[in-house]
Amino acid sequence: MFRKLTRNILIFSLLILFFSSCGEYEKLLKSGDVDAKYKMGVDYYDEANWVRASTLFEQIIPRLKGTAKAEEIDYKYAMCYYEMKDYVMAGHYLRTFVSTYYSSPHAEEADFLSAYCYYKLSPRPELDQTNSVNAINAFTLFKSKFPTSDKIEDCDMYIDEMQNKLVEKSFINARLYFHLGKYKAAITAIKNSISDYPESKYREELIYLRLRSSFLLAEGSIRQKQSERYQNTVDEYYSFVDEFPESNHKRDAEKIYNDASEFLAKN
Repeated sequence: MFRKLTRNILIFSLLILFFSSCGEYEKLLKSGDVDAKYKMGVDYYDEANWVRASTLFEQIIPRLKGTAKAEEIDYKYAMCYYEMKDYVMAGHYLRTFVSTYYSSPHAEEADFLSAYCYYKLSPRPELDQTNSVNAINAFTLFKSKFPTSDKIEDCDMYIDEMQNKLVEKSFINARLYFHLGKYKAAITAIKNSISDYPESKYREELIYLRLRSSFLLAEGSIRQKQSERYQNTVDEYYSFVDEFPESNHKRDAEKIYNDASEFLAKN
């Protein structure tokens, strides 16, 4: 009975403290006391209460422009969004901080995290890769600005990961044209992918798809264009087997070659 009473008292005390804290915070939001908001905002920041800290910082940032406290608050404000995993807003405010306080002790960290925000916003390979490109550019720029940073290895790792995502995106696009039966567009997309990423792990698959696309394009062409396109298929076959003589696609490639050669022999 005593333990239950003690527990109820403790819960009641915590509730009083909680509502008292809420009341104090709400009252502070409505006040014009910049110093009090600054102090409470920093306290909330230190307690990892990012929502309340950012709300208070947002109110006082315009009033602190040009003061000794401006740099600290701008940095903490950006970091609140980062800690809340709002990478769009965090990236924006971190980049603004770096451009404003480029000699700040926080500049290196803010610059790296702004690039990392692009990395976190990078979607799966099938989707638009603008943020992947932005991440690569941002990490590359960071490396040039801070060549002795202990984050260089991390930058290289993230750049490689984003590059691989771009390679996969390029392959997916080319393969999509093939599966849609748009063989002429597929051939162009495949050539572009190979040109952009010559060391791609999908190189063998791409060149094989280019061979098949060439054959299927010839097969579905009007009579006047078939000879030229079947000849292109034969040329593609030689390119494929020359580079990948032991490919798993070798049997299929040979059938394509035989069919194309047979047409050319008859015509």
